[in-house]
Amino acid sequence: MSDLLQLMVSEGSSDLHIRNGIPPAIRVHGTLHRVEGPPLSADDCEELMRSISSEDHIQQVRENGGADFAFAFGEAARFRVSVFKERGDFAMVLRQIPSTLLTMEQIGIPPSVKELLYKPRGLVLVTGPTGSGKSTTLASLLNIMNMERDDVHMITVEDPIEYYHTHKSAVITQREVHVDVPSFAEALRRALRQDPDVILVGEMRDLETIEAAITAAETGHLVFGTLHTTGAAKTIDRLVNAFPTNQQEMIRIQLSTVLQAVISQLLLPRCDKPG
Repeated sequence: MSDLLQLMVSEGSSDLHIRNGIPPAIRVHGTLHRVEGPPLSADDCEELMRSISSEDHIQQVRENGGADFAFAFGEAARFRVSVFKERGDFAMVLRQIPSTLLTMEQIGIPPSVKELLYKPRGLVLVTGPTGSGKSTTLASLLNIMNMERDDVHMITVEDPIEYYHTHKSAVITQREVHVDVPSFAEALRRALRQDPDVILVGEMRDLETIEAAITAAETGHLVFGTLHTTGAAKTIDRLVNAFPTNQQEMIRIQLSTVLQAVISQLLLPRCDKPG
């Protein structure tokens, strides 16, 4: 496993796929390539999985069909790991988390977005398809706030925690779903009793979490969240349509009062060099 992880780091790979019946595959600059070598057997896949998984993670796979967690490869890199069953065998996908936080300029975030970090309250959504860099964008924004604002307590709720933030100017609390708290929605409800100024919701994946995030924004907190949508307008539709028909008009009214911005992003291949 160490050789595969080292290959990911040296090649700048974003993802590693482990499956029974084929060699490992890595994604570099958006394109999936198979690693040279023989196909993996079911035993190979299980051995690789066990080398980075705890017994709790393995039990989650057996009971729930999958487990998500973060894994540190020494000082070289961190990875977000998804372990699951496929045709009865263990399989994995590892996504590399950049070891350093990128700046707004490196990511290409417009300078006007920085103004959102000083809003006293409201809801800010970062949207885009899977792999479009939503977590990286949010981590960059929170890092700026962490450095520049000494008047805030920030709470992040993620599954799993991807970027570790150290205490700089701000006070920061990072909570991991299934480790520190049972669910996103429960974490948001508890957060309101923990004197937060800023709350990051790693994924607004269900109605209960969306409701809790809107409530947190309504009660005077600055809430950041992510959604898997492909445009600003579709984001509003997604939020509204998550609710029963008889509640949708009220949700439109609530969003009109709390929504500060929708940042929709998509990664494109570079034209000047690989990347």
